[in-house]
Amino acid sequence: MSLSINIQQITDVAVLQCAGRIVRAQALCLLKEDVTSLSQLRVIMLDLSKVKMVDAGGLGVLVFLHEWASQKGIQLKLVNPSKLVTEILTLTGLTAVLRISSVEDVLKIFCNVDGKIQNAGRAVA
Repeated sequence: MSLSINIQQITDVAVLQCAGRIVRAQALCLLKEDVTSLSQLRVIMLDLSKVKMVDAGGLGVLVFLHEWASQKGIQLKLVNPSKLVTEILTLTGLTAVLRISSVEDVLKIFCNVDGKIQNAGRAVA
């Protein structure tokens, strides 16, 4: 499996738990579609703790999503990236551009949210 995404939403905050590899066209399209479908939210968090690989295309999609979210007034946060993803983001200098958050930051955001949790999941091979 290339990439699977599980979405949990509470009112105006969503967490997309990504697992696998953000590397091929199909996976990149899945991530882009899932994030941009959440255009009415205040905060979108991409949990990258289970992402095993990101290629140049994946980095491009992360930058695109950052710009898209900024234009929409949405906070896009990368949460708890895996060691490999952290290394790639650091080597490319993207840690200065993308918002990387810890699990503690996520908990603070959810402490300020009151609402119903909605779940959805998708995957590509």
